[in-house]
Amino acid sequence: MSIGLIGKKIGMTREFFQSGISVPVTILSVEKGRILDVITKEKRGYDAIQVGFGKIKNSKLTKQMKGFFAKKSTEPKRILKEFRVDNISEFKEGNEIGLELFKDQKFVDITSKTIGKGFAGVMKRYNFSGLRASHGVSVSHRSHGSTGQNQDPGKVFKGKKMAGHMGDKFRTMQNLEVIKSDLENNLIFVKGSIPGSKNTLVLIKKNVKKIDKKTVVDKFLQTQSQNISPTTKTNVKTKKEDSKKEAEKPQTKKIEPKKEVKK
Repeated sequence: MSIGLIGKKIGMTREFFQSGISVPVTILSVEKGRILDVITKEKRGYDAIQVGFGKIKNSKLTKQMKGFFAKKSTEPKRILKEFRVDNISEFKEGNEIGLELFKDQKFVDITSKTIGKGFAGVMKRYNFSGLRASHGVSVSHRSHGSTGQNQDPGKVFKGKKMAGHMGDKFRTMQNLEVIKSDLENNLIFVKGSIPGSKNTLVLIKKNVKKIDKKTVVDKFLQTQSQNISPTTKTNVKTKKEDSKKEAEKPQTKKIEPKKEVKK
């Protein structure tokens, strides 16, 4: 498991490149996390670090958590997250972790909770077409119809697509492109949308899947090179060669005849 950061979704905007392309981006505010505990194999059987994120008043803590932070001699943290690591010697208690983790990272995985929709029917929840909206169908135009419960098996299987609670679940968006990161203001700009509303907490981690995916800038450079046709390339080459030949030729001055002066 790779180390991640917990941030807050601020909202969406768009980012302009010098080429004129505009890309829709989601802005995430990420504060630095502090390593509170280093867990070794001798303690629990695996190597991990415990990182604290966010601020919280001391009055809102329980007695147990007050004692925990007093023992670590650090300020109280709102969220505690544990990350398993391979090399435990690289981390020490009290060190801070920030956006430097994703300095050379082009793609990231982001986990957050989706917007809750309440109790929803099958047409909204699963995009069912519904029943006929004509004669013979009475007060069941948007229902899901039969659930297939005959004498055998005599029950409805678990996981059947039916009406129920929609949204309010953790979902992960993989391989989202990092457009830019502002280290001074602790902001990261990610291409595309992220689950959840504004001020939703998100978990940012390095992408798990190794993919050969091109960024927006790479795609633009590729299309720009393809737009130059071979005929134009050859014309440019011939013009350059002609200009070289003219420059190599010896320049001779033209001698004009003298004009006769009339007496």
